[in-house]
Amino acid sequence: MTENPLKNGPLTGIKVLELGQLIAGPFAGKTLADFGAEVIKVEPPEGDPLRQWRMLHEGTSVWWQVQSRNKQSITLDLRSEEDRQVARRLAAEADVLIENFRPGLMEDWGLGFDALAALNPRLIMLRISGYGQTGPYRDRPGFAVVAEAMGGLRHLMGEPGRVPVRAGVSLGDTLAALHGVIGVLLALQARATTGRGQMVDVALYESVFNCMESLLPEYSAFGAVREPAGSALPGIAPSNAYRCADGQVVIGGNGDSIFKRLMTAIGRDDLGQDAGLAGNAGRAGRVDELDAAITAWTVQRKVADVVETLQQARVPVGRIYTARDIAEDPHYRARQMIETITTVAGLRLEVPGICPKLSDTPGAIRSLAPALGEHNGHLKR
Repeated sequence: MTENPLKNGPLTGIKVLELGQLIAGPFAGKTLADFGAEVIKVEPPEGDPLRQWRMLHEGTSVWWQVQSRNKQSITLDLRSEEDRQVARRLAAEADVLIENFRPGLMEDWGLGFDALAALNPRLIMLRISGYGQTGPYRDRPGFAVVAEAMGGLRHLMGEPGRVPVRAGVSLGDTLAALHGVIGVLLALQARATTGRGQMVDVALYESVFNCMESLLPEYSAFGAVREPAGSALPGIAPSNAYRCADGQVVIGGNGDSIFKRLMTAIGRDDLGQDAGLAGNAGRAGRVDELDAAITAWTVQRKVADVVETLQQARVPVGRIYTARDIAEDPHYRARQMIETITTVAGLRLEVPGICPKLSDTPGAIRSLAPALGEHNGHLKR
């Protein structure tokens, strides 16, 4: 952890008021804080529920140590007009306000965009919700699990004919948070020209849908409804997960020249030289044949042997990582994607490092996740 405040962070001097809780809003705040923004996290008197999610150490989630690093914490009961006045004062001094409450709640509290922009015309307000601030669904409760379904992602996850599965992390929240960060940075750039702030309206389902590649155009042009395909990537071949003697690997052999190298490596030059397989269209039409040929080779070998052989052949390949694999991987550490902190409770903890990497103005872990209301003394006055 960097002991001294970041002096050259790209967002140094930007003040952020974070009113959101749980995942989407706070992840956006974390990302801005990692790159130098001063983030004041407003929590209800009982604390952000994330403090109690998943595995706890001495009563506090270890996830909290990541999600709230580099932030300050104050407690406000926004149902109280007295505390809402404190929020207004802080918003009047802020560059960015982040909230992920249900649409309309901030207006009910007198903290909507129009009201706050009247106090601070330069304010950028990031609003993250399930369905956005407008439209017929705006008042529906929305969590990432529902957004992933509505955005088209969940239908594609899993095996054909089976109940769709989820990724095991809240992708919808994280995608929305990253879209929110993009929106904030765009609004900051616009403000440098116009002098005015604006509202950034991010919907969880739209953030998922924005990453769905050719899903809609293919339906529009051909009436094609993409269906789940397990570990394969439909229409792009060969690209799949393959069984080995002691585990599985993923192989991306779908580039034309890569495909030829892959076939040579597995002893199937007959397929590599087949003119009908020279392009992706031909390979996609014979994907079952190709997957069977690759599996016949991988299943006789250990994961390490498959990875080494295909890396030598310059074919994209990798084993499927667990948390243990990540923690033991030298590349993660060489790239500083695993950093070590010591919490206020004395726990030595490895946490994800900073992403993305900037050469001149890198981000940093400048301070530990705050205790509940740790900064009430000077920020609520």
